[in-house]
Amino acid sequence: MPELPEVETVMRGLAARLEGRVLSEVLVRRGDLRWPMPADFAARVQGRRVSGFRRRGKYILIRLEDGASALLHLGMSGRMVLSPPGSNAAPHQHEHVMLRTDEGWSVGFVDPRRFGSLDLVDTRAEDSHRLLAGLGPEPLGPDFTLAYLERVLAGKATPAKAALLDQGLIAGLGNIYVSEALFRARISPRREAGTIPGARAARLHPAIIATLTDAIAAGGSSLRDYVQPDGELGYFQHAWRVYGKAGEPCPECPGTPTCAGVKRLVQSGRSSFYCAKLQR
Repeated sequence: MPELPEVETVMRGLAARLEGRVLSEVLVRRGDLRWPMPADFAARVQGRRVSGFRRRGKYILIRLEDGASALLHLGMSGRMVLSPPGSNAAPHQHEHVMLRTDEGWSVGFVDPRRFGSLDLVDTRAEDSHRLLAGLGPEPLGPDFTLAYLERVLAGKATPAKAALLDQGLIAGLGNIYVSEALFRARISPRREAGTIPGARAARLHPAIIATLTDAIAAGGSSLRDYVQPDGELGYFQHAWRVYGKAGEPCPECPGTPTCAGVKRLVQSGRSSFYCAKLQR
């Protein structure tokens, strides 16, 4: 599933073509996604001007001039595909929704597994939507402070990895970037979260921010069906230090006799990658 950097990359790509434009045509070819779309989605969106965008966690909000927002979640296999004006290509396979602007650009929501979703919400009530109401602060926002991180981890007996994946504590963090941030902070994914406040939290807080910032700057990561809206694949995966590198030398202590290299650990059904020598 795309994580915060991928979703941010998709949002920026969409904004470059849709912001300020009128959605002159909206087609809903299949509305039974993860949850049924509003039956009047096309009628309520067509003819409206896109006034702006917002990302909340792993969700994209397309704000319309009439005070409504289209809430988009890509799910496990969803992607947004842009086509330039004059393109007469047939719709992509599994393209369930198509938006066309007054400039002629079209964007298709392609989702083979239909785990993604589209909904409509009053822009003023975005944060009250059932999918957004329980989210924690944005890790790149002003509310994600060191003091906040220490407060929400204090007393938790769960492993660090599980705590950081809790969307109610921090919005948008996923499996890849939690593994990478823990490596940067030299904290084991097994470590009890309640033992992190203090010196470890002082390393973890900037590590989370730096990991996400670097990934966004690199255009997001490419996993399975993920592509940027303009078709260019993200490439932050080439800068991964440990994720997906089980059995390879640790990038920080290659050749060290006491280092067994990058290890893989399954936690709650998800893979964690780490260096047992460095991460304690």
